[in-house]
Amino acid sequence: MVALFADVLESTREPGTSRFSAVGVAEMLGLPQQDLAALAGVHRNTLRTHPESPRLQSVLRDLMRLVSAATAVQPDPQRAIFLIKNEPIPAFRHKTLLQLVQEGRTEDAIGYLESISAGFVG
Repeated sequence: MVALFADVLESTREPGTSRFSAVGVAEMLGLPQQDLAALAGVHRNTLRTHPESPRLQSVLRDLMRLVSAATAVQPDPQRAIFLIKNEPIPAFRHKTLLQLVQEGRTEDAIGYLESISAGFVG
């Protein structure tokens, strides 16, 4: 499980840097780049012209934290991503984990995943 996430993490690194690749994260999540830009609250060109943007990198880090927490619940990365993007969570008014991140509620999303991982049902 750790090895799988390590591979996912490495696949999202901007080559030759210590930052995330917006394109890599968008591809890994199966999101159009303009949707990732909207999620991050940046112009779509920012992904290409200013990938070092602190706001963009912060959202990319939050998304990867969420993927990490989801793979603790669902070790298969593709199923973990499906969970993040598509599973409505009753405790959050049937929003998805991705929608929570978009609202700036990454900690709530991760807390939910950690509670599931510990055996609680949400």
